[in-house]
Amino acid sequence: MIVRCAAAIIAPLLLIGLAGCSDAPGGSDPERPAPSPLLYELASADGTVEGWMFGTIHALPDGIDWRTPAIDGVIDAADLLVVEVGGLNRRDDRRSIYESLAQSPGHPPLAERVPAELRPQLAALIDRSDLDTRDFSGEETWAVALALARVGATGNPANGVDAALIDDFSGKRPVRELEGLRGQLSIFDRLPETQQRSMLAAVVRENAEGGKDPERLLRAWLTGDATVIEASTREGFLADPATREALLTGRNRRWVAALVPMLGEASRPLVAVGTAHLVGPDGLVALIEAQGYRVRPIPTAARPAP
Repeated sequence: MIVRCAAAIIAPLLLIGLAGCSDAPGGSDPERPAPSPLLYELASADGTVEGWMFGTIHALPDGIDWRTPAIDGVIDAADLLVVEVGGLNRRDDRRSIYESLAQSPGHPPLAERVPAELRPQLAALIDRSDLDTRDFSGEETWAVALALARVGATGNPANGVDAALIDDFSGKRPVRELEGLRGQLSIFDRLPETQQRSMLAAVVRENAEGGKDPERLLRAWLTGDATVIEASTREGFLADPATREALLTGRNRRWVAALVPMLGEASRPLVAVGTAHLVGPDGLVALIEAQGYRVRPIPTAARPAP
């Protein structure tokens, strides 16, 4: 489904939900294409390599080997890792921060937070989840929307590329975060209630429609199909311009403001963020190029310049 798959290429904490990380193992499909996700070299105007940028996916089914010679070469060459959230493996911290933002009293019944025509579909979706006995009066609408977006998802955040890269660097080279746990969830918490309800309605509507290709964006990520990935940033709840600005494009601009000074340092970073943040006219590739840097796609089989 678009909403669930888009979540996996936008923000790692979209995958937490109310019940924590999904334990769904997914499956290995021998027909999946060979991996060639989006990978870029970042160079100054004179051609000096200042760092790299890698489009990640925050949840994957079991059995997908996404590493390639190009990716391994960049991992080896980078002096530090820059990710959205550095504490993906600290489950207790994650839970505490999540609950402090997701829970507040006095909300109306959940059915009243979606259009009347979607209420039967909402009830059916809750029945399919592990949330069917929960009283939602104490939970923010955005939090319920994210939890329900995980229903039926096959990707497991334990297989996420971000988590694997953090493991590669932790204890050996620095890991910096662009937002952190609280910062990323606060973006959702600050959404006006109207936008939160639009998110919830989009999740319910898409689950009710069914019949869509659940692996479309997984294949697009594996093959580095920027066209399909960019299109996904305008679907589902991201079709709303204000929500898209809050969850995607506004974050991109803030990240570039933080990344450009890093690219001027002696240590060369590997910037690894959700792939949806890289593509399109508002993506990091275009925004960093606008700062005078040369952004060169690295072919899958290539190794980075020393």
